[in-house]
Amino acid sequence: MAPVNKKALLPVLFGFFIMGFCDIVGIATTYVKAYFNLSETLAGFVPSMVFLWFLLLSIPAALLMNRVGRKVTVQISNLVTILGLMIPVISYNFVTSMVTFAMLGIGNTILQVALNPLLTNVVSSRNLTSSLTTGQVIKAVSSFMGPIVAALAVKWFGNWQYIFPIFAAATLVSTVWLQLVPIPKESLSNQDASFAITFRILKEKPILLSFIGIVILVGLDVGMNTVTPKLLIERTGIDIATAGLGSSVYFIFRTAGAFIGAILLTRISEIRYLKINVLVVLAALALLFVAQGYTFILAMVGVIAFALSCVFPIIFSLALKSLPEKGNEISGLIITGVFGGALVPPLMGWLTDLLGNQSGSLLVLLVCMTYLVFYAFAFRVRVAG
Repeated sequence: MAPVNKKALLPVLFGFFIMGFCDIVGIATTYVKAYFNLSETLAGFVPSMVFLWFLLLSIPAALLMNRVGRKVTVQISNLVTILGLMIPVISYNFVTSMVTFAMLGIGNTILQVALNPLLTNVVSSRNLTSSLTTGQVIKAVSSFMGPIVAALAVKWFGNWQYIFPIFAAATLVSTVWLQLVPIPKESLSNQDASFAITFRILKEKPILLSFIGIVILVGLDVGMNTVTPKLLIERTGIDIATAGLGSSVYFIFRTAGAFIGAILLTRISEIRYLKINVLVVLAALALLFVAQGYTFILAMVGVIAFALSCVFPIIFSLALKSLPEKGNEISGLIITGVFGGALVPPLMGWLTDLLGNQSGSLLVLLVCMTYLVFYAFAFRVRVAG
């Protein structure tokens, strides 16, 4: 397929900006906890309301996409997101905020399943990798802008909740823009597929290890996003709005790591690069247990974000190489594994309540990182075998 002009490509890429909205749950957890005076355990379930749907809806969303098409599926995700983001404008309490995050998770799950394939409708296979990379960078920009927008909403309007109508307006722009631009349609498929067929390949050990790796990695990523502002508040005494900028630092360094990692991976084997980075993250996490100063904490957060930035595509690539004939099923499992973001934060909250400080959260993240170190040093042996 020849590349389509920018008129068709740009609204699809803008969809990646909407995809980044789910990461607002990091700083939102801090605001919701303070506003409703929640325990750490209960606050830990806020991210779960977003990421649980990746487990439940990824494969059904793919089946829906087979029948109605990629563009229609993306538009469905946008509609769900807009409706969810408008709920706090009408009524803001604990229940409605949880419904909002649930609908944000549902919309984001459908979007992640449909948007990447939709990109193949508007670019050639030769340009697909660079376009996907561009999309991930746009998503990262959206992620680190979220806490900044929340802080500005507090400063200008006196309430962080104004971020919801702002995000809803951006999603509406994306919806209208995509609808007005003709996108070449793909051939629809009615082929049989199910949870059972997709999960059957977990019997292959390399796939099982990779799937667990994705679950752990996303949980670690969401956990770092969530714990950073809490750690800054606990150890430096700064206000929530200022602490929220720590999440932006995390996403800025993750974006930089993705850029530099893409260059280095053309010169270094992916498994070697993975080993180096997981060891760096492990060391930085260990230092966070004793970190006290604002600058030092943010420095360690930046190092962790930078080193984690390429782990997702590396695990994805290793899984595909271990069973290339099952590429579609593996892709479905990878997106399903994003539900790890729903598992780790509640564990972090529970252990933090138990220990009385954020060292509980860091301990959970350290256990997660230990598995990724095991994965990095064990996977090559399994592939070779």
